[in-house]
Order: sequence, then structure tokens, then C-alpha cells
Amino acid sequence: MLAALRRARILEEVRRSGGARVTHLTTLLGVSDMTVRRDLEVLDRQGLLAKVHGGATAMETASAIEPGFEITSQRELREKEVIAARAATLVHPGMAVAITAGSTTWTLARHLFDVADLTVVTNSLKVAEVLHAQQRRDLTVVLTGGLRTPSDGLVGPIAVQAIRSLHVDLVFMGVQGVDERAGLTTPNLLEAETNRAFVDSTRRLVVLADHTKWGKVALAHIAPLSAVSTIITDDRLSSEAAEVLADQVAEVIVIPTGDDEG
Repeated sequence: MLAALRRARILEEVRRSGGARVTHLTTLLGVSDMTVRRDLEVLDRQGLLAKVHGGATAMETASAIEPGFEITSQRELREKEVIAARAATLVHPGMAVAITAGSTTWTLARHLFDVADLTVVTNSLKVAEVLHAQQRRDLTVVLTGGLRTPSDGLVGPIAVQAIRSLHVDLVFMGVQGVDERAGLTTPNLLEAETNRAFVDSTRRLVVLADHTKWGKVALAHIAPLSAVSTIITDDRLSSEAAEVLADQVAEVIVIPTGDDEG
């Protein structure tokens, strides 16, 4: 089978199912896993699908599509890990921090186990599960309540009311898109409102966003880049994007991944 036809078949399968594993594609096409992996890399570079650990997922091209947690948690694993590890160094004993919903912020929660006397406010069921599993007496987890989103976040009036009554030292926020003009965006209108309440609850907003978030614009606006105190990203971000961020964000932290495959 010609490469172009093979890649078209892969793209058709990924779009039909929402995702596909390498093992399934090798059986479907009758080729080696190395051939499939190379095809996935080409299609990922072309922006036609998203290459993840063990396979690929469909690319969301519509601004109102919100991918579920199971999909986002498999993307850019190395980038999320190094970003989360660096973000955790900003948290000190005795702090009260807020963590919004998202797969990168969920990764951050797993790096906070050694921080003493910590209070975490979150609208993420996944973050709350990770922290509650520690069963620590010196860890307080405040879950906002609200309506559940595909990314397992709690949003809407109940969440907003809870957040607006609090003041925290830091907010760690994950977003769907980061853009020079549109700023921080999300596909979910209620999540945007909830995240704006988080922005208002702190003097220091820390955004965790790997390189794939740059240039994406989702449906709902959260905040301009100028509202961000610190953005933590990875070294696969383009130099042009880094320059734009440096002009508008007080602190830009770029973390080496040490892994060209991401």
C-alpha cells in the first residue's frame, strides 16, 4: 500500500473511532508498528491527528469541542510531567492554592504530596481524588461543587459562588488555548466563567500550558495574557511564541523535556 493511501486509512480510522492504538492499526493495515508510528508522526506534524503514547487521537478542530479527560491525559505526557514538576516548586508549606480542572493540573497534584500544611481549592474531581488518596491530616481539600464537564471539572453558578468567597496564594490553571490576541480560552462557556472566578481569587495566576496549546483559540475567553503572572511551558514552543509571551506575561518559564518525542 502506498504511504499516502495508508495514511488516509489511518486518518479515517482515527476520526471514525476518536482514536486508535498502534497495535490495532498494524493489524488493520498489515504493516509493522514502526511504519505505523512513522505515519502517525507525519500526520501529527500536519495537524491532522494528535499522536499520543501508544497511538493517536482525533484532532479537535472546532472551537466548541471539549475533549474528555481520558483523551487529554494521554497527550504530551513528558511535557506535562516536567511542567508539573516545575510548578510544584512554587508551592510552599502553609500555602492555600487553587488548581483548576485539566490533565496538566492533575499531573501537578501528584507532585504536591510532600508539601506540608497545604490547602487546595479545586473544581477538578480528578485532582481531588489524587489528593484525598493521601489521607493526610495536614492537607485540606476544598471541592467547589457544580456541574460536571467532559474533563471532570465542576463549573457553573455553584462553583463560581464558592470560589468568589475565597482568596488563595496561587492559582494553577490549565487551558485549551493560548493565543496572542484571544488570550486564555476554553471550549466550555461555564468553565470560562468558573476560571474567571479563579483569576479574581488570587494575585498570582500560574498557567500550565505545553507547546501544543499555543495558537489555539477555543470558544470562550477566560483572561488576556496580561492577567497571567507566570506561564510554564516546554522547550518545543517556538521562539516566536516565546517572544510574544515574554512581551505580555511577567514571567515565562520554559522547561527542557529531554525527549524529542514528547
